[in-house]
Amino acid sequence: MGIVAGLDSSSGSTRIIVCDADTGAVLRQGYAMHPVEAKATEVDPQAWLLSLGEAAGGGLLEGVEAIGVSAQQHGLVPLDQSGNLVRPAMLGNDKRAQVAAADLIDALGGRQAWAEAVGSVPQSGQPLAKLRWLARNEPEAARRTVMILQPHDWLVWQLLGRPARRTTDRGAASGSGFWSARTGAYRPDLMELALGHQAALPEVLGPAEAAGTTPEGLLISAGTGETMAAAFGLGVGIGDAVVSLGASGSVMTVHHEALADPSGMITSFADATGMHLPVVHTLNAVRALRGTAELLGTEDLEELSALALKSTPGASGLVFLPYLEGEKTPQLPHTAGTLTGLRRESMKPEHLARAAFEGMLCSLADAMDVVRGRGVEVRRVFLLGAAAGLPAVQTCAPGIFGAQVVVPEPADYAALGAARQAAWALGVSKNTLSPHSPPEWRGAAAQIFEPGEEAAVGAAVRQQYTAAREQIHPGAFSPAPGA
Repeated sequence: MGIVAGLDSSSGSTRIIVCDADTGAVLRQGYAMHPVEAKATEVDPQAWLLSLGEAAGGGLLEGVEAIGVSAQQHGLVPLDQSGNLVRPAMLGNDKRAQVAAADLIDALGGRQAWAEAVGSVPQSGQPLAKLRWLARNEPEAARRTVMILQPHDWLVWQLLGRPARRTTDRGAASGSGFWSARTGAYRPDLMELALGHQAALPEVLGPAEAAGTTPEGLLISAGTGETMAAAFGLGVGIGDAVVSLGASGSVMTVHHEALADPSGMITSFADATGMHLPVVHTLNAVRALRGTAELLGTEDLEELSALALKSTPGASGLVFLPYLEGEKTPQLPHTAGTLTGLRRESMKPEHLARAAFEGMLCSLADAMDVVRGRGVEVRRVFLLGAAAGLPAVQTCAPGIFGAQVVVPEPADYAALGAARQAAWALGVSKNTLSPHSPPEWRGAAAQIFEPGEEAAVGAAVRQQYTAAREQIHPGAFSPAPGA
């Protein structure tokens, strides 16, 4: 059918993958860092274009017929009447809007009201909370803001030559705080509640729709946020969960409908295919392993993993609740980590190492149970992040999660997902693909681990962990009063 490209503009760099539109085979790749500080909380979006141009150099896009755009989520790009920036774009890692988010929760009547309205409770990273912060702290900039875009929306608009029509997709829109994944519609009243006045919002395109065509004839697909693009690139579907092992952790599942969660533990995103992505976050994942490694004096996580495998399942009764930074799931923001089961025979380095791995995975299994408890099926778990390659993780995870565990080979899955979306839009434009069925690309190369005989052992480890958690934090997963 042709050649397509996927562009992922993340928080620090641009990656471009050029693929065969029929098979998904990667033909060539490009990469460039953004010319800004990696930890910047606001930036001139022109930096994204400079990075894009560098990544696409050397004829990388020669022969490409369509491009899909993935970009960092939760950024706010406020524009004035002429389509110019009102101020630098505010990025997702900007936490200045924490008070603004709390104000918005109260303004609508609490967490449950927000969960029912848009499927998520306001958080500092969302564009909605950033708008509230802008109205309170930079009122003149807020007054001049008449159009609101997110990073992927702005990039698509620029690639198309800044047409009068601005677009987004349901995936990116679902992270805004003023679009409901359940109803598929904006809540402009909530945007006005934050900003203080009405502003134009981009048109939400369907998964296989094109945003437009460049003056050179290059088709640009709808694009989406990084999370949604990565899920599409991995090829996950109903029955799959994606567990991300970073300093903090997350569990993302695929479901046929949006989930409203009054507790706020579930964030209800839409995906890039017409389905939904309920996501549950934890504040502590690999940071618990690194803390344990420092305590034990091991050189790195590989050495900690080897040490943990000298222990046995259950770590000789040692249980580590890894709430080192407080915790979001369960909602224990002011708590600390706990180590229980200390006996003379359990006070050995290998047992503490094993307890750290089991504690991290049991905490993520708790997060998975939040969505399982709402009827979401999980038969297969994709593990992402560098820690997914540790033998101790691969040994413990299948039994603790009670499911097949898939560890994909490292790849630029967000860029790959953007390319697959481009192939879909291109196929629909040529009448070779249905708007209801994306192209069938080969799945990610991966290692697969089955729970097998270890399922009962993993269940026992979970039971030991749950008993300790309930003793220390009774009713932690019970509905909050007044939720």
